[in-house]
Amino acid sequence: MNEAKPATVGSTGASADFPKQAGETQDAMTWVERCIWTERMLKRLATSQEQTKWYSLWDKVCSPENLDQAILKVILNRGSPGVDGHTTEQLKADWQRQGDQLRQELLGGTYRPKPARRVWIPKLGSTELRPLGIPAVRDRVVQTALRAVLEPIFERDFAAQSYGFRPQHSAMDALQQVESLLQAGYTWIVDADLKQCFDTIPQGRLVELFKKRVVDGRVIELLEQYLAAGVMESHKGWTPTQAGTPQGAVMTPRTQWIT
Repeated sequence: MNEAKPATVGSTGASADFPKQAGETQDAMTWVERCIWTERMLKRLATSQEQTKWYSLWDKVCSPENLDQAILKVILNRGSPGVDGHTTEQLKADWQRQGDQLRQELLGGTYRPKPARRVWIPKLGSTELRPLGIPAVRDRVVQTALRAVLEPIFERDFAAQSYGFRPQHSAMDALQQVESLLQAGYTWIVDADLKQCFDTIPQGRLVELFKKRVVDGRVIELLEQYLAAGVMESHKGWTPTQAGTPQGAVMTPRTQWIT
């Protein structure tokens, strides 16, 4: 397997010498896709700052190794079909051809995500229903490949006490932290829920914040396509998504990195 080329990184104010703790950062990121994140890239990542901009990421999104890993993850995760009715079982039966086709479409600029299939599910602890947007299986593959490239860039900027939708973090970790604080003498727990959080994320603001770290135009264009793909509901047809991100998509929880 050929090693992916390291990303071109332009840093403002970052030292050219890697700090001693860079190795510790690499060790802590054992979850990254090694077909993308080489040792050199991880060292660059360890020295990155909030103003560091990442270029030349598109080839990593489209790499055969990354797409193969994304296909495997989507197959193992199963899930319901999207608007085209294609299933993960169909992907499993024909994964190599479909992976090659996706790669050709991405490289040729002809790939277009389909609208998410809108379904409504019960909301825990409430009589209300909450909307889910289920992407097509092929779109879940591309989103998974995109996440593998982008997640390490934003992940390292998170606060230690942030647990939601992060690799090697879970709800149990958050509960253990609460227990530790209670044992330390803290007595208040604040449970807050932002109403319609995902549905009201300003898309323009999201993209602008994204551009502060990622400057690859094709990656940005792909993100914008997902935001504008809309949702398809059986009794309403296609509805544009002028705000928010559809819950249920691979990339949607990761918008919390940026917003």
